[in-house]
Parts: sequence; C-alpha cells; structure tokens
Amino acid sequence: MTDATPTASHKQLAVWLVLLAAAATFALTMGTRQTMGLFLSALNTSTGLGVGSISLAFAFGQLWWGLTQPFAGAFADRLGAGRVLFIGVALVALGTFITPFMTTTAGLIFAIGVLAAGGAGMAGPAVLMAATARLIPADKRGMATGIINAGGSFGQFLMAPIAGALIVSVGWASAMQVLACIVLLALPAAFFLKGSPAHALAASQAPLKTGAAIRQALHTPSFLMLAAGFFVCGFHVAFLATHLPGVVAACGLPTQWGAWSLAMLGLFNIVGSVAMGWAVGRWRMKSLLSLVYAARALAVLLFLLAPKTGPVVLVFAAVMGLTFLSTVPPTAGLVAKFFGVGNMATLFGVVMLTHQVGGFLGAYLGGKVFDATGSYNWIWYADIALAVGAALIHLPIREAAVVRKLVTQTA
Repeated sequence: MTDATPTASHKQLAVWLVLLAAAATFALTMGTRQTMGLFLSALNTSTGLGVGSISLAFAFGQLWWGLTQPFAGAFADRLGAGRVLFIGVALVALGTFITPFMTTTAGLIFAIGVLAAGGAGMAGPAVLMAATARLIPADKRGMATGIINAGGSFGQFLMAPIAGALIVSVGWASAMQVLACIVLLALPAAFFLKGSPAHALAASQAPLKTGAAIRQALHTPSFLMLAAGFFVCGFHVAFLATHLPGVVAACGLPTQWGAWSLAMLGLFNIVGSVAMGWAVGRWRMKSLLSLVYAARALAVLLFLLAPKTGPVVLVFAAVMGLTFLSTVPPTAGLVAKFFGVGNMATLFGVVMLTHQVGGFLGAYLGGKVFDATGSYNWIWYADIALAVGAALIHLPIREAAVVRKLVTQTA
C-alpha cells in the first residue's frame, strides 16, 4: 500500500510532462509557421516576385505539411515519436533561418515549403496527438487534445507580436532568423515524448499494418466525410494565416493591426481549443464540428457586411480564433473512436493531409485572386460556401455504427 501512491503520483506527473512537452512543441512550431504571413509583403518587396508567386511557396508549404504527416505518423507508430520530433524541429529551424537568402520562387518553396513545412509536419498534430493518446485514458483524450491544440494557439498569440516587434526593430530578415533560433527550444521535448512504438501496446490496441489500416479507413464512409470537412478547415485556416495581414492592409489599416489580428486568432483559439476539449466528452463530436463550421460561415458573412475598422478586425479575428483549430480535438477524437490508438498517428496524418490540400488552395488562391481582382472578396464568398457544406457533411457521420462495425470485423 505504501508503494502504490508514489507510483500513481509518478504516472500522473509523467502524463503532465508529456502534455506540456507536446503543447510546447506545437506552440513553437505552429507559432512560427503562423507568423509567416507577416513577412509576405517584405518578401515581395525584397524579391520582386509578386504576391501570387510568394503565395505559391506558402501554399506548397501547406500541402507539404500535410503530405509529411501520414509518413511521419507511420514512423512514429513503429519507432516511437522522439526521433521523428527531433528531426522535425531541426528542419523547421533550418528552413526558417535560410529563407531570407532565397531570391527565387523555387528557393522560397524549398526553404518555406519543403524544409520548414516538412519539419513542422514531422513535429505536427498527427505525431503529437498519437504520442499523448497512448498515455491518456479514453475519456480524457478530448481534454488532452484540447490542451495540445491550445499550445499551438498560445504559440501563435505569443509569436505574432514578437515577430512584429522584431521586424520593426531589427528588420524582417533578422527577425525570421531569430524566430528560427527560438524554435530550437523545442528540441528537449523530444525526450519526454519518445514514448513507445505502437507495437508495444496491448493486444487489443495493436495496430494493423500501415497499408491495411489506410485501406480500412478509406472504405469507411464516416472517415471520408470527416476528411472532407477537414479539407474545408484547411482552406479556411491557411487563407487566414497567410492573408489576414493582407486583408487588414487592404482595409487601409496600419501594419500593427495585422500583427495583432494574428495574435487575437491565437489567443481566442486557446479558449476555443480548451472549450472544445471539454465539450468533446459531453456532446456528439460530429454535432460540435457542424456547429463550428456553421459559425465560421456566419462570422465571415457578418465581417463582409461590417465597416472595416481596427476594432472590427480584432473582433472578427477573435471570433475566428474561437473556431480556428477547435476542429482538431473532435476530429482526432473521432479517428481514435473509429480505429483505436494503434494506428492513430498514421490515420490522423491522412486526415491532416486532406486538411492541407485545402490549405494549399486557401493560401494559393488567396494570392491569385488578390492579384487578379485587387480584393479578397471572392475568396471570402468561397469560404462561406465551403463552410456551409462542411457543416452539412458532418451530420450523416455514424460514430457508434462505425465502432460496432470495426469491433465485429475484429472479432
């Protein structure tokens, strides 16, 4: 009896260390990536490539971030998360540091789109969520994913003003390189998140082979509908992260309003992520996702109708922040509910890939539409239509039916 309490206490401490390490890693990698929109104008001025060409580098980064996650997840499922995270953080720092030296579209795609975005994918939600899910009881996973997601939001809230201040004080190139050095603070977290590979799980949680798990998921209608909704989330999030400072500038407002609008996205996403993590354990996850997408459509419509003043922009950013990445806890929760945690890193990585295909289109088309029309309005109209579609497509998802089907197949 005397040994039981310390053992339980040590396990609880270990869980909190894992959560804090995952949240801090997501804060530094996500926070750095989400400030890149602040550098778009300076990159355009420095290189003369045009907003559309630079947006292509950002858009490729969105796509590559998603493409790396299923593979990073598969390696993490088999080898443990620590090595994957260490390499990922190092690549984010390297890609960010060398970006100011790039003067061509191809160079920017390599630095921003391949190195930094690929590293962020390796140290991204698929690996982080799966690493924690294996240590957290099923009824606590919603709150755990909410805490990790909030870490990414806090990183954005913290890093956007830092980036803005650095740009003003030391110039955009040095500011980007300082951010690269800050990212390296996440390297020690790889030790706390190294965990065990999925094959070390109990037999009831043992994973399928990667190919078999993906084939099973792609033959599950509810999984496909979930992925389709997450595609819309990626379109919306990437457009805001890349072009919100440009939207603010197009409203005739000073640069600092763009930095603070990104910070408001991050701050209120903390609230939205934690609240969603709490709600996941109490309401149906598909209903929560439908509500989030419907709220996005309404908020964008009201923003288009409102006068474009500084306070209006900040209120809009705050509302968007509440829904910005609050889709992650219920989406990750549904993947775990459908298929268990043995293949979660791989299968959530597949969902993240669809998210980033949408992200590619949101980031790239935002720049192309602005170059063609001098306005972002048509992208806003598309965003409203997609959000309404996403709200509707989640309604037919059958959470319980999918689980019963998988249990029967296993038996």
